Amino acid sequence: MRQIALIIFISLPLFAGFFPPTVHTSISKVNDKSVSLKQSFPVNGMSGVVIHDYGNELKAITSRLVQHTSEDIQLIKSDIIHHDELPTINTNIKKGDKVIGGYLYENILLLAPDAQTYAKITSMHKKRWVHPDLFALFLSKEGDARPNKENLASFAKSYQVGLIYIVGKGTAKLLDPISGQYVGQKTMGGLPSKGKSPFFMRFDKIDAGWFSEEITENYYKLMDTI
Repeated sequence: MRQIALIIFISLPLFAGFFPPTVHTSISKVNDKSVSLKQSFPVNGMSGVVIHDYGNELKAITSRLVQHTSEDIQLIKSDIIHHDELPTINTNIKKGDKVIGGYLYENILLLAPDAQTYAKITSMHKKRWVHPDLFALFLSKEGDARPNKENLASFAKSYQVGLIYIVGKGTAKLLDPISGQYVGQKTMGGLPSKGKSPFFMRFDKIDAGWFSEEITENYYKLMDTI
């Protein structure tokens, strides 16, 4: 009986709750386009950043990475955080470099069907909520009318967003926009039968790009396409 109990305990997640925690670890081994970590992330699909210490209190993010499995952690060197005023970083990844898994996971964009659902969720969790108004304006400038994984990833990089909280039909999901994978899911009740399309925002209309077109799809169907 004790052995059975131990097996069940080991199979449980390493954290409790809906939101994966931010993990601080380091590189233990470097391959061509993959690495091994001293401590793997608690959820597959999580992304992170590699931080190199140059000495004299100078540190920089040198790469992103994505954990597909604890044995398959891929580097994304072409996707380093970009800033027009800073030089391009070409530092090779080295054993001992620090890693932050779930980088910026406290900064969350919530896509909700209506104002009531948005207010309820944001009041329940102490996170840094990025208002969907900003995402709506971003889409209008990009010429996109509907959210998808590609424009969510672009928005996340521009606005330092770590997670996308998507309210679906009876469900809530957490999308890591860098990996494009879901890292959390739970059931959710008390939702409206219909929602504001393409998602809740405070603008009645945006007269720019394709976003100014009338969107007739049901909110929940739109969320299912992400």
